[in-house]
This record gives sequence, C-alpha cells and structure tokens, in this order.
Amino acid sequence: GGGPAGYLAAERAAAEGMSVCVVEKRFLGGVCLNEGCIPTKTFLNSAKIYDHTVHGEKFGVTASDIKIDHKAVVARKNDVRNKLVAGIAAALRAGKVKVIEADGQIIGKSDGFDVKVGDEVVSGKKLLIATGSNAVVPPIPGLKEAIASGFGMTNREILDMEEVPESLAVIGGGVIGLEMASYFNSIGSKVTVIEMMPKIAGPTDNEISEILLKNYTNKGIKFELGAKVTGFGKDTVEYEKDGKNVSLKVDKVLVSIGRRARTAGIGLEEIGVQLNRGAVVTDDFCRTNVPGV
Repeated sequence: GGGPAGYLAAERAAAEGMSVCVVEKRFLGGVCLNEGCIPTKTFLNSAKIYDHTVHGEKFGVTASDIKIDHKAVVARKNDVRNKLVAGIAAALRAGKVKVIEADGQIIGKSDGFDVKVGDEVVSGKKLLIATGSNAVVPPIPGLKEAIASGFGMTNREILDMEEVPESLAVIGGGVIGLEMASYFNSIGSKVTVIEMMPKIAGPTDNEISEILLKNYTNKGIKFELGAKVTGFGKDTVEYEKDGKNVSLKVDKVLVSIGRRARTAGIGLEEIGVQLNRGAVVTDDFCRTNVPGV
C-alpha cells in the first residue's frame, strides 16, 4: 500500500538505511489524495467561489452571467492530484525506494516475508500492511447492478463524473455523503440525502450536526432521516420510512455508508495474521501477532 501510512513509512525506513519496496496497485497517495480529502476539497473550493459570486450582493458585490463548468472543476481536481502524486513519487525516488505499480499478494515466509507482484517475488525481513480501506457496498437488492450500469456510484466514481445530474440521491449522511451533497447542490443538482440514523454527520457532536442540518436544508438539500434503503431499480431508490415504502426517481445515486478495511485477498492468512471482522488486530505499537509484521 502506497498511501499516507505506506509512503511515509517507506521514506523514514529508507532514510534509516533500509532497503525498501512499496507495492501499490492503483496510485501513490492512497484514498485521501486520489479519492477522498484532497479531491473533495478542490470541488468544495470551486463551489464556495461560485456560491460567493452568485450571492455576492449581500457583500456589495454584483456580477452577471455567472456559470460553473463542472468538467473544468474535475480537470482541476485531476491536475492538483497528479501534481501531489508526482511529488510523492519524486520523494520516494530520491530516497531510493523501489516502487512497483501492481497488485501484491503475500505468498508465505522464507528468509523474509515473500510478496508476489506479477511474475516477480519480493522479500523483506519486515512487512508493513498499509492497504487502507474500501467503500462499503452492502448486499441491498439491485445495488450491484446499479453500480455496474453507472446509475450507482461510490466516492471513486462520483469524483470522476463529468456531467451534472439533475437529481442525485446520497445514501448515507456521513462526511463523504455531505461533502458531495453540498457540492452538487451548489452547482444545480436536486439532492436528497437518505440516512438511516435520526441525525447526520455520524458521531459528530449533536449541536454541530443540528447546525449542519439547518444550513444544508436552507441551501435546498432534502433530508430523509430514519430511512432504510431497501432496493435499487434502473432509475429509482426504494426506502422505508415511518412504516411506509417510498420510491424516489433520480438520475444518479451515491452510496456512502462507510468504509471497510481492505484485507481480503492479500494473503494475510498465508502467514497467520490475526483479523477481527476483516480488520488487522494490532497492539499499541501497530504490531500484529506475527513478529516483523
């Protein structure tokens, strides 16, 4: 994994004289840089500038013919991301860290821990598991088909979507869902957030959650709280609220109900690493039950 844990550990280890190899199957920088914090903030900054311009009269600023070009916003997001990814790659090269851009799988232990990467096997006396997380895609009827067709999306797909949907349903009122709901509401989509809990923003303090709910509602975002999604059609989201079944027709759906540790299929069982519901079990120093891992 070449995300914040992986690439930083690689830099520090190399600086201490170790021979280091990073195996990353997608992009250096991980979720935060490529599909999370950084891309969403570029979106939100564009929306903030647009909102301030549209509503500038309250500050004594007037403008006409104001438009936002979502394709240009996506292009800027990609430019920001690419520059930062290139910076990480340059830092690793400078530290003489070997980077292999491929899927890696632990195949066992010989003199060190053996990891198969394509046709190559790399071995290390120490092994760092820094594979991050995946968006949760629950087994709700129709969801798998919705994502396959492009009607349904996770945070990965929505950040690359170049069109602006007329209507967007956001499943999950956590941080990711609220960020995307806010952005697409600002640029003209009719947004509905469907959340199973009676509040938004997850474990956020109740007072802050209420302020967010009030502000977003005033912006025009519709919230369906205490609602359980039961299925997906070709262009609908089905949910249950207050004992009633509701069918909401929308152009796109974002599924953002949390993330799960990415540990399946990387070979942890080959070396006996202990897991708890898919997450790696560690002590206070991030050590697993297997010495050296």
